[in-house]
Amino acid sequence: MERRIFLTALGIGAATAGLAACSSGSDDASGSDGGSGGSGKAGGLITIIVNDPSNPYWKTEGDVAAAKAKELGYTTTVGAHKGDTNTENTLVDTAISNKSVALILDPANADGSIGTIKKANQAGIPVFLVNAEVNEAGVAKSQLVSNNAQGAAIGAQEWVKRMKEKGKYVELFGLPSDNNAQTRSNGYETTISQYPDLKKVGQEVADWDRTKGHDKAQSLLQAHPDIDGIISGNDEMALGAIAALKEANAFDGIVVGGFDGSPDAVDSIKAGELAYTVLQPVAQFAAKAVEMAHALVADGTEPEQEKQAFDCILITEDNVDKMTEAFTYSG
Repeated sequence: MERRIFLTALGIGAATAGLAACSSGSDDASGSDGGSGGSGKAGGLITIIVNDPSNPYWKTEGDVAAAKAKELGYTTTVGAHKGDTNTENTLVDTAISNKSVALILDPANADGSIGTIKKANQAGIPVFLVNAEVNEAGVAKSQLVSNNAQGAAIGAQEWVKRMKEKGKYVELFGLPSDNNAQTRSNGYETTISQYPDLKKVGQEVADWDRTKGHDKAQSLLQAHPDIDGIISGNDEMALGAIAALKEANAFDGIVVGGFDGSPDAVDSIKAGELAYTVLQPVAQFAAKAVEMAHALVADGTEPEQEKQAFDCILITEDNVDKMTEAFTYSG
């Protein structure tokens, strides 16, 4: 996008004051500059709340949503809850105080975020969820997510092929409060369980985090030095595992698979380290959520359906050169 902007996502300590200070786009928060199309009612502040922008996936989510909002004539703030529902609640309170016209939210917790979303609704702010779902229908205008079951299936199939259908392996599991973690793990199990010569000998929770992925992979390797593979719920944990394997001089011959399609994962595939990743089309659905918010604000157009899943793409050495931008596949 020609007019892409990059906003510094807020840390927990500056959650309230930072949101107001981090506005960008038109100086007129009322949005009197209109927008593109609609009935002329577009404009105002769209608040965007992501998880943790230190992870490139969530940074891209916030950047793309903010750029699309600016393109459509809105001002924006981008905040980060870092998986903490109290911080998320504070950020939503600020969105309400700032009279946001819409909220784009990657929820902190499948259950714990529901009350906060309802509070935004009560304040007249429509909520559009991205990346992660909540366990109640009808509280958000939309829930736009990757097709995690489909992505897990294609990733596991590739991992099984690289493992030659046999060997011992361990799994790195994502954040338990995020439904995506269990969906991916279930998808892996459904596929891998069809191959009796593949034996799972360990699993650790690493919360989507590279450092934790490194540390948990170290522990798993110490307990199971004869493993042949590691399957991971996301790229950050997988890249941490690769670092741990290298430190232990145990990388050769071990298959490591990821999930997300991050720029670092792309580089790792090109370097012959990460076996594959599964691209989540986060840039696509982050922009789509803003477009849906714009349609509602400008014309009163409600989303046709609440839940929409976007299919993932397997990325290997065969097609990695088609990753032209962060989380964007040009094939």
